[in-house]
Formats: sequence, C-alpha cells, structure tokens
Amino acid sequence: MSLPCALLPALSLASVALAAPAPYRIEVSTLVTGRGTQLYTQSRAALIPGATPRVIVTTQETDPTGAHGYKDMFYLETADLGRTWSPLQRIDSLRRTRRPEGHDFVIGDVCPQWHAATQRVLATGKTFGFLGGTKEDRGLERVSYAVFHPQTNRWSELRLVDLPAQDHEGRPFLEPNSGCHQRVDLPNGEILLPIRYRKDPAVRYYTTIVARCRFDGEKLTYLEHGSEFMIPRERGLYEPSVAAFGGKFFLTMRADHSAFVARSRDGLRYEPFIEWKRDDGAVLGSYNTQQHWLVHGDTLYLLYTRRGANNDHVMRHRAPLFIAEVDPERLVVRRATERIVFPEENADLGAGFGVLEVSPHERWVVTSEIPTKGSRDYGRVMLARLTWGEAGKQ
Repeated sequence: MSLPCALLPALSLASVALAAPAPYRIEVSTLVTGRGTQLYTQSRAALIPGATPRVIVTTQETDPTGAHGYKDMFYLETADLGRTWSPLQRIDSLRRTRRPEGHDFVIGDVCPQWHAATQRVLATGKTFGFLGGTKEDRGLERVSYAVFHPQTNRWSELRLVDLPAQDHEGRPFLEPNSGCHQRVDLPNGEILLPIRYRKDPAVRYYTTIVARCRFDGEKLTYLEHGSEFMIPRERGLYEPSVAAFGGKFFLTMRADHSAFVARSRDGLRYEPFIEWKRDDGAVLGSYNTQQHWLVHGDTLYLLYTRRGANNDHVMRHRAPLFIAEVDPERLVVRRATERIVFPEENADLGAGFGVLEVSPHERWVVTSEIPTKGSRDYGRVMLARLTWGEAGKQ
C-alpha cells in the first residue's frame, strides 16, 4: 500500500487541519503478518551503516489474549534498504525462559539502536516476569539490554543495568525499566537513556529520569541522572523518549490522562514539564500511549495518537498514528502540519512503534498492529517511509 502524503487529509477525519502539502512523502508497506491470534508486536528498527547498509527490525511474538503476553524475540533484516527482507529469525539467546525460582523471564518493549562508538547495536528495554509462567509480577521489572554484533550476526543474552540504591530524594529505584523509549547517543559515545521507576511501594506513580550511561560494546553502566519527574495520579509519568535538536534536548512523557514535554540544555536537567498542546491552545489529546520524536534538518516532529479523530472504537484512541511539527520554543504542536502516517484500520497502532533515520532525506517509522476486538484475527508489522527532497516530491 502506498499513500501519498498529500492525499492523507482526505480520509474524512474532520479534526485534521487541512493545509498545504507537507514537504515529505509517505509510503506504507507490510513487513510481517501475524499468524491467527499470534501477533508480532513492539517492532522497531536499527540501521547498521556500511558500504552496504543493513537495517534490522526486532519484534516480539505476543499472545494478545492476556496482558503483556510476550514470548520470544525475533528479527528480520534488509540489505537493500527495504526492497527485500529476510525471513523472521528467532533470537535464541533472548528466548522466554523459566528461571529456577519458578518464574518466566523475558526482555520486552525493546528499542534497538546503532551505537557508533562501539560498532554494535544496543537494544534496550525492560524485563517481564511471570510467576508460574502465567501471572505477571511487576516487581521483576528491570532496565534490560542485549547487544547485536553485526560482524558475526550474534545476539548476546539478556543483561541488566545496575542502578544506585537511592535516587536524589533518597528513595529506592523500584521496578525500573527502559522500555518503549528513544535514547540519544552523545558524540563521546556516552548514552542518554530514559528510565522510569517507582519511588513508593504503596502507589504506582512512575517517575521519569534521563540517565547518563557508558557502553563499552558489552556492558551498559549507569553514571548519573538528572531531573526526576512525577505526577501523583494514576501511574505518574512513564515511557519517556528523548531527542537532541538545535543544541537542546527534548523529553516527551506518557501519562494515563494526557502527555507531557520538557526541554533541557544538557540532556539531564530539564525545565519544568508542561502538558502537550497545539499552537491554538487546545490540549493535544494524546493519552495513555507513548509518543516519539523525528528530527529532519531544521524541523522537529512528534509522532503520536490522540482523541478526536473518529476513533472512539479504537482502544485508547491508538490509531491513526499522526505526525506534526513541533515549535521548539513554545513546546507546542503546530496543528496545521498534522498528517497521518498510518491510517486507522480497526487496530491499535500506538502500543509500540519506533523511528529510524535512514539517510539525510529519509526516515522510517515501524509499528505493529493489535487488532480491535471483533475485527480481523491477525496483525501486521508495518513500515512507513518518509522521504524529503526529490524523492519526496508530490
């Protein structure tokens, strides 16, 4: 399927602002299709540079009949920029396994990204634990990672990041994880890794931080963290993503009732966070779902789902998946620039997606479908190419 961006506003979404054609083109294709009720979710991509660049897409076999029914990890790859793809390959070293203590353990919400300083793909995420193999125990969540060696096509085993005993307030890091995020790799090879955790065992208010970490090609080590952001309601602030743009850093955070954004000069210490709004003052309407950044040239974009798009039948309004320009000074979304990346087709698109810089003129967005109850019994892993310049002309 290929949808020119200029045609997307014609999809009868009354609340999408009609505007001049965007400076990019969007083309959507399917990479993988689920098998009956067995889906592939939390799909994201990483580019391995070289004379012949490679792109790998990680995805997780998932049983959607229960909460977080995550099973084994898989990946597929392309060596011709998406014209052809390899078959799915199971990552044996990251299989869901039964531990001696009697619970299943598996990495999840995985976000792979090339780490230029070590020439490795570092895939960060969280751990899921299931007591007796069935009942999820959130107390087993940890910041987890795995390493892909492109020279040997070898994946490491699941590894965990050690955090300090206490945060800046002297509170413990309870259930820390780094799933469904975007990180920033600094010029010196250090990493700004977004993390969420609980401070208080009595309430599930998540706190968001950005941690400065060191990665030597095998081990990921925490060094320090900055601001600690939390809202004392529902589940607090979580699934953070950070981006570098215009000499500053931008942090977006999910909350159950809305979404929030903050800005920083050093990537660790942030200005007070504010609720995401449009430039007309209206609340954006993204809630209980992650958002991610896309940077192209002198423009910062946000990808998100939201209410008010004839999508009340979709769980948490998680489709369509939108993109819009961000005003980096006012920290608002420019409503007139909003476009649809993936249209709504009776499936959840916002539960797990990622953004990839492929070239100076091309970005990819990868997402997975979770079909709406009563609709088709399969889901797709899908790729949207956004192209600028000659390739993106309407």
